[in-house]
Amino acid sequence: MNKPIRKLLDISLNLDINQWLQNQAEEYQLNFLLAHAEDGVIWGIFKDGQLLTSDSVFDFLPKINPLTLQQCRAFGKTSEVMLWQTDDGLKARLIQDEKDTEFIPENQILWGTKADKIYGNFTLVSDGSQGLRHAIPLTDIAFDQNQKLYRPLRLSVRHYIDYDDSGVARINLSRLVNLTTY
Repeated sequence: MNKPIRKLLDISLNLDINQWLQNQAEEYQLNFLLAHAEDGVIWGIFKDGQLLTSDSVFDFLPKINPLTLQQCRAFGKTSEVMLWQTDDGLKARLIQDEKDTEFIPENQILWGTKADKIYGNFTLVSDGSQGLRHAIPLTDIAFDQNQKLYRPLRLSVRHYIDYDDSGVARINLSRLVNLTTY
């Protein structure tokens, strides 16, 4: 059984974070970005060598800022690059699939019961009476207006399996793969 490639990536203390992410997307064929910052969730899509983020179309949404960024994952079919904040600054790592890597697929349900507005490559979605909103980098989302709690957005995740010395299997690593609708 092959294990995924897992390695730390070099990251400069004074980097242009958007350019660094665009370079990683090109090298590892990454399609989407999901970041969590102190001021909210940031979605992105890599198009024609550029990173387009949700704040570029909805200016009231948070921006990628190394000072407020907690965690950021750029992901695609075969790889994920993750950034995270430490006391010493940002750290980065790569997970990349090998042929015949053993994993468990999971589709996680995302918030969003209706589309509020579509602009460019993003759909601003809200969820229920709480008014929770985020801008997803998808535009062809089939919301069912008759089912108020129907959430069609899915985040595809792979959980990688490893075995200890006694042969007991466990999930030792997970990565994001795709953003889809159900």
